[in-house]
Amino acid sequence: MSKKKKDVNKSVKDEPPGILKGGAEIAIETRLRLYRTMYECRVLEQRAYDLFMQNLVKGTSHLALGQEAVASGFGTAMRPDDYTFCTYRGHNHTYVRGVSMVSILGELMGRECGLLRGKGGSMHLTSVEHGAMGSYAIIGAHLPVAAGAAWSAQYRGTKQVSVCFFGDGTTNIGAFHEALNFAVIWKLPVIFVCENNLYMEYTAIQDVTAVEHPAADRAEAYGLEPIVIDGNDADVVYEAASTAYAKARDGGGPSLIEAKTYRHGGHSRADPGKYRPDDELQAWLDKDPIPMYRERLVGLGIEESQLKEIESETDEMVELATEEARNSPSPSTDIAFIDVWADGGASWRN
Repeated sequence: MSKKKKDVNKSVKDEPPGILKGGAEIAIETRLRLYRTMYECRVLEQRAYDLFMQNLVKGTSHLALGQEAVASGFGTAMRPDDYTFCTYRGHNHTYVRGVSMVSILGELMGRECGLLRGKGGSMHLTSVEHGAMGSYAIIGAHLPVAAGAAWSAQYRGTKQVSVCFFGDGTTNIGAFHEALNFAVIWKLPVIFVCENNLYMEYTAIQDVTAVEHPAADRAEAYGLEPIVIDGNDADVVYEAASTAYAKARDGGGPSLIEAKTYRHGGHSRADPGKYRPDDELQAWLDKDPIPMYRERLVGLGIEESQLKEIESETDEMVELATEEARNSPSPSTDIAFIDVWADGGASWRN
């Protein structure tokens, strides 16, 4: 008999998710951290957009405005030594691991202060020091790599967990199925998180996928529990993440979580997103995770002044980070051939 799908919010099948009950056991301190992290992610992404429009961000960029609850929930529940693997839409996932706003904005602008001294840009943010093991521009490429990192942690007995974020379009890529298969066979401590924002680049995922839930509906084929969560609800994301982390650390193997969410803008800065119905877009804007969570905190008795202080501190932080990044010089051309080959130079190795 088929397992019953674990759908934390039944309404996500038919409409954007709403405010959920639950999270009663989450401490107020943790809730405030979730809110602060979401708000910081929002202003960081908005500033990235502003800088792009000023022609200060070279190349394109893929923003996660509207998807902050996923990065915040998983990032807050993580251990500092866990591993994060994400896509080119990875500013927030990198930031929540402890990477500074200055180094992220600097990287986007190609400055010396950038996380990779300007060599990686928006789509390749990486900080091994912080457990941010790379942003991958090749769809699905990082899933087997995340499984490999989990295999290493399992072999070393460190209890580290590898977390791999990807979009809904990745579920139709071969690497998705290969990584899931081996993760289950070897009971790897890895969590696969599908950020289902309903669209691939310009195409609705439902138009090219045989199942309703592109990730969760494939889970049972690999012996995994099908899990669909409200990806716009930070409490729900945090609880699902905490459960999956505990399972992985206890030797219970991988989890596959489909988080229903929505990007407020187009696929990239070159995409106005006009293919999305106006009523659909508005419905999801009404379910913006940040004002929704702010309202919940006020309802729980958190003082408005405390939330405004968080917002004010964050607004000031992004302004200072922007100025520092703007004033950072462009990197020297001497670094062009550094970190290209294993010997640190441009010469071929025999």
